[in-house]
Amino acid sequence: MTPDNPFAAPSTLPYELPPFDRIDETSYRAAFLEGMQAQRNEVQSIATREAPESFENTVVALERSGRLLERVGNVFSNLAQSNGSDSMLALESELAPLLAAHRDAIYLDEALFERVDRLQRRGAQLALSGEQRQLLERYHVAFVRAGARLPAQSKQRLRQINERLAALRTLFRQHVLQATRENGVWVDSAEELAGLSSEQLGAAAEAARERGQPGRWLISLQNTTTQPLLAQLHDRALRRKIHAASVSRACGGAADNTVVIVELVQLRAERARLLGFASHDAYVLADENAGNPAVVAQMLRRVADAALARARAQRRELQAGIERHCAAAGRASFALEPWDWHYYLERERQERYQLDSAAVRAYFELERVLLEGVFYMAAQLYGLAFRRRQDLPAYHPDVQIFEVLDAGGAPLGLFLTDYYAREGKQGGAWMSNFVTQSKLLGQRPVVVNCLNLSRPASGEPTLLSFEEVTTLFHEFGHALHGLLSQVHYPLLSGTNVPRDFVEYPSQFHEMWAREPHILARIARHHASGEPLPAALLERILAAQNFNQGYQTSEYLQAALIDQAWHSLGPESCPSAGEVTAFETQALAASGALCADIPPRYQSAFFLHIFADDYSAGYYAYLWSEVLARDTGRWFHDHGGLSRSAGERLRALVLSQGWTRDTQQLFREFYGRPPDIEPLLEYRGLAADAAGAHREAVLRGARNAGTPAPGDGHR
Repeated sequence: MTPDNPFAAPSTLPYELPPFDRIDETSYRAAFLEGMQAQRNEVQSIATREAPESFENTVVALERSGRLLERVGNVFSNLAQSNGSDSMLALESELAPLLAAHRDAIYLDEALFERVDRLQRRGAQLALSGEQRQLLERYHVAFVRAGARLPAQSKQRLRQINERLAALRTLFRQHVLQATRENGVWVDSAEELAGLSSEQLGAAAEAARERGQPGRWLISLQNTTTQPLLAQLHDRALRRKIHAASVSRACGGAADNTVVIVELVQLRAERARLLGFASHDAYVLADENAGNPAVVAQMLRRVADAALARARAQRRELQAGIERHCAAAGRASFALEPWDWHYYLERERQERYQLDSAAVRAYFELERVLLEGVFYMAAQLYGLAFRRRQDLPAYHPDVQIFEVLDAGGAPLGLFLTDYYAREGKQGGAWMSNFVTQSKLLGQRPVVVNCLNLSRPASGEPTLLSFEEVTTLFHEFGHALHGLLSQVHYPLLSGTNVPRDFVEYPSQFHEMWAREPHILARIARHHASGEPLPAALLERILAAQNFNQGYQTSEYLQAALIDQAWHSLGPESCPSAGEVTAFETQALAASGALCADIPPRYQSAFFLHIFADDYSAGYYAYLWSEVLARDTGRWFHDHGGLSRSAGERLRALVLSQGWTRDTQQLFREFYGRPPDIEPLLEYRGLAADAAGAHREAVLRGARNAGTPAPGDGHR
C-alpha cells in the first residue's frame, strides 16, 4: 500500500471522518491486505511475548490492534451496501473468505487463547474495574465460541466452514440486490397506475428515466414481501404482477438463492455441532438475553395467538368489503388474495377513519420531520444540537452531514443521513458506524442512517407516509445509541450489544413519532404550511393499531421461519427445490400459517438472517420491543418528553454500551423485570391476547378432561 492511500493513516478530518473525496475503488484492496497483515503481526506479538500475561499487555493490546483494518473495513462495508458497484461487489466476494480466515487466525491461535484463558481464571485477583471485567469476559466468550478449545482437526474443519459461510453470505446479499433490481415492474400506461399520487407517479417516471426508459414507469421493489404501493393501485392485475415479482425474487435464474440457503443452513448446523450445540439457534441464543430456543418460542407464541385472532377477524371484514364493493360495481365477487389485502384495508381505513394516505403524506415533508421532529426530540430529551457541515466531504450527493453538539456546545460526533433509494443500494433501512466511540482510542462516533425513500421528481418535495416517519425515528434511535456512547473500550461501545437488546433504543424512540406534541411540530402541509387539522391528527393516531393483526403476523411468520431453519441438524435440511414448501410446513406446524398474510421476508430475500447478523435472532425485534414499550410507559409516568427522564435513560442505558449485563442495565433503569403488557397495549392486542390466553386454557383443560376456570360442567 502506498503512503498516499487514504486509509494509510487516521483521517485528519474532524472526528476522523473518512476522507471520502480521496477514496476511490482502487483504495480498498491494498488497504485490506495490509490491514490484515498488520493486525496479524500485532496479535502474533501479543501471543508470543515473554512477559507474563496482564490485562494491559493482552486484552487492551488486542483492543488497540487492527486500526488500519477497521478504518478500511468500516468504509467498505458501508459503501458496498449503499454505493455498491460491480467492481466493489466483486472485491467483496474476493475479500469475504479472506476476512473470515483472518478472524479465525486470531481466535483459533492457541498461544493467544492461553493468555486470555489464564487471565479469565485469575479474574478475581486482577483488581479490574467493572468495565474491564466485562471486556475480559467478552473476549474469553468470543474465543470459546469461535472454537478455541477444539482439537486441531476440528479447528481445521471450522476454518473451512467459516470461509465458505462468509462467501455464501456475500453471494446471498448480492443475489438479492440483483434480483430486486431485475424484478422491478415496468408499466407502459399511466391508466394502470391509477390510485397513485402525482409525486409517486413522478418518482416512478424518474426511476424509469434513470434506467434509460423515458416515457415509461418503473415500480421498484422494496426489500419486504408486501410492496407499499399495493395499498393504492386500483388495477388488480398490476397488483398481482407486483406481488408475483416480489415473492419470486432470487428463486431461480442467475440470482437463485435457494441453493445458497440450503448450504448456509447445513454449514451453520455443522458448525454448531462442532462447537457442542444441538443446532445453530441453540448456539446463537446461548449468548443472547433469551438464552435458549424454548424461551423464544414461548414469547413468540404468546403474541402470535393474539395477532392471528386479530388478523382472522380483519380478514372477514375485508372479504365483506370486497363483496360490497363488487356488488356496488355490478361485478362478480372474488376471494381476498395477498395482493388485495392492503388495497381493501386502505379502503376500510378510509371509511372508518376518513384517512386518505396521499392526503396524509402531504403533511409530512422529510426535511421538516428531520429538523423539527427527530432533532427536536433529541434536544428535548438529551440536550443535543445539530449543525450542518457542508464543508466536509460526503460519499454521495444525497448524503448530508451534521455535527452533533452536547449540552453547552461540547463536540459529540457526526451524524450522516443517506435517505434515498438508488442503483446499487441495498433495500431497507439501517444504522452503521464509520467511527466507533472509544475513550481508549480517543475516538468520537461517526454514524450514518440509511433509508430507501423514493426520490421525487425534480423540484418536488419528499413526502413521507406515517410509517416512513416512524422508520426515521427508529433508525435515529440506533444513531443515538452510537452517538451517546461513553465507553472506554471499542468492543463494548454503542450498539455492540446482544441482538435482542440492540433494537431496544431504536424501538423506544419510535414512540415519539406518535406524540401529539411532536406531531404538532412536524405535521404541516408542504405547500401551505398549514398545520395538520386536529381531527385528522386524532384519526391518524386512532388508526395506528388498525392493521396490527397483519403487521404483527407477518413479522412473527418471518421470525418463526428463521427459528425453523436454524433449529435443523445438518442431516435434515430440505433440498433447494423444497425451500418454499419448508416455509409453509414450518408455519403450519407452529400454528401461525395464514394464507393471506405472507411473511415479512421470504427465505430467498431474507437478508437479516442469511446475509446479515440476525440468523436465529430475528425474534430480537419483538424481544427488544417489550423493553421499549415498558420504557415508553415509564416515560409517560415520569414527565414524558423531558430532559430529566431523557438523562436517566442516557446515563443508565444509552451511554453504557455492553459495559455490564444488558438485562441488568434495563432493570436498573426500569426498576423491575420487563413486562409484556405494555407491548400488547401499544399494538392494540391486549384484548386479543386475553382472549387467546383464555382459549388456550380452555383447550388445555378440555384436552385434559378437567374443567377450566369459568367452564365448569353443567
